[in-house]
Amino acid sequence: MFSSDVDIEVILRDFHIEGRTLRYSSFMGRLFNLCLKLGFEEGKILPSRAFCSDESQGYPIILIAKHFGTFPFNHGRVGGVISTDRHGPFAQHGKDLVIIHASHVGYDPDNHLFGTYRRLQTENNEFGPSCGKISGVLSWYRQEYEFARKNILLERSDSKNLVIIDNYLLRQERNEGIFLNMDKITSSMNNGSHAPVRSFSTAKCFVASEPFRESLKDARPENGRRQIGDLLNADVFKFKRHVPDDPESGGHLEQNLLSPMACIITSSAPLLVAAQVNTQVEFDRTYRTLATGQEFHGKRVLFISGLNIDISPSPGQLFPLTKFVPWAACLRAPDGTFTIMEQEEIFHALMEQSEVNDRQVDLEEAIHIMADASEVKVRLPDHRADSRSERECEFIAKMPQDDHNRYLE
Repeated sequence: MFSSDVDIEVILRDFHIEGRTLRYSSFMGRLFNLCLKLGFEEGKILPSRAFCSDESQGYPIILIAKHFGTFPFNHGRVGGVISTDRHGPFAQHGKDLVIIHASHVGYDPDNHLFGTYRRLQTENNEFGPSCGKISGVLSWYRQEYEFARKNILLERSDSKNLVIIDNYLLRQERNEGIFLNMDKITSSMNNGSHAPVRSFSTAKCFVASEPFRESLKDARPENGRRQIGDLLNADVFKFKRHVPDDPESGGHLEQNLLSPMACIITSSAPLLVAAQVNTQVEFDRTYRTLATGQEFHGKRVLFISGLNIDISPSPGQLFPLTKFVPWAACLRAPDGTFTIMEQEEIFHALMEQSEVNDRQVDLEEAIHIMADASEVKVRLPDHRADSRSERECEFIAKMPQDDHNRYLE
């Protein structure tokens, strides 16, 4: 019933962050050089980024363009969800293809906090949640969890350890909400039922099970009552939720997080854990679309997924000091065979490459070249002049003469 919570803890233990972070300025050079080593053709590589739409992701995008010599295709949706339905146009736009995917989480280096980020464009450089989309998805679950924290009471009475639970939390016929694992919390009768020893106007009282009493340890009240608070651990509850329509992420983001949500909400850094989970689920989902997608027939494709940590900019900094934590990668060869690289393998493959990319583009020079280029007038084909709609002709006739002439040009 609750095995998914245990599974996610095991999975997250294998998603190492400490000692696996790379500055984007280093990561991009290493990734480009790795592509060349894998047989990608210089000048024919089209990168794609699958990032959240947050402005904090702009710096990594600039570096992708600088190192690969072209602005990246956009595979990303808000929250770090990958638009796999864009594979077709992406595959048509390049010979060799690279997809760089990352969920992101903010980091406040002064207070060592994940999930927050300084917004320089706000009036007073305020800190806000990051990723804001993930934070928004978590808000409903936080409310449910907060209600349970306050309305499950621990009581010590007549040498008995009791648990008082609000009636709302006992209603199993609910379609959604937070649901308790009564087998772990309360002692059962011989028939397996969980009969209350007392009934109140809005709650019922049960004898706490022996494992639950042991899990509380010294936090049990010696006398009287106390709210369970942070002692409400992920292994004694789960969430049910009818995931609402979400055009921003196609419904994928909340669905990705739903099963392990108890672990996410009870962690010390919920936005970090949520971003890690989303990265893992999106890699698995997208890998399978790459494996079956006919769009990539005869193409060489590298798909790398990880976590963007957006370190809040200090005064005087224009961009965040973004770091990348690789999670996994897969390489599709032109003959359709696949090679998967787990975290340790892709990390060491990147570290074996030089971070220096002698082929990177001077963006300032490129911008100057475009600014100084000869003007190109855009003209419609002549046959269009005779095919203008009646409404368009009326619109043109009402224009001032100068605007009229410019429009017709």
